[in-house]
Amino acid sequence: MTAPLTPPHQPQPHDAHAWPSPYPPLSGEDGVPSTATELRQAAVVTAVSTVAGAALGLLWLWLAPRVPLISDGKAVFLRHSEGEAAIGADGTFVLLALGFGAVAALVVFLFHRHGGVALVLALAAGGVLGSLLAWGVGTYLGPTHDVVGHAKAVGSNVVFEAPLKLEMWQGAILAWPLAAMIVHLGVTAVFGPRDPEPEWPPTPPTPPTPSAQG
Repeated sequence: MTAPLTPPHQPQPHDAHAWPSPYPPLSGEDGVPSTATELRQAAVVTAVSTVAGAALGLLWLWLAPRVPLISDGKAVFLRHSEGEAAIGADGTFVLLALGFGAVAALVVFLFHRHGGVALVLALAAGGVLGSLLAWGVGTYLGPTHDVVGHAKAVGSNVVFEAPLKLEMWQGAILAWPLAAMIVHLGVTAVFGPRDPEPEWPPTPPTPPTPSAQG
């Protein structure tokens, strides 16, 4: 009699797949994240984009042109009626939001190349929330909205700044999410992983042609 080749304390080869894995897999086939992982990533993207809106608001407050006002003691007037500073605040916000959206899309793509629909929607939702936060931060920390009280406080014939606001806020709020989605879709289409080519079934051999009977 010969001794068995497999020690008794070792599992049999056919039982190798019977042992459960210690942790559930985080990714699906070919490294594509599972649905749960993708949803967690989307939640993080939305949260980070929203917090980044505070930085956008501070930059907008710093870079936006100011609208000078002046009072004669009875009413408040624009110091330069032909000035374009009133629409300059909107333009500054839109340009900054476009930049924030493009950067957010690039960062998400670098960290999550297998991003799906959930990440694109997270970029859009985070862009909207971040823009709303930026709008609130800029207007809250900017000049006061009590123009009459401010005019009385500074006195007559003294120039002071108008409150910071968005005239066309609907379009300004959408600048960040639109830029984020467009840039992310573009870089994914150009640099993203490609789907494997389908394997065609082998062509069956052609049966030999029967020779003509003489």
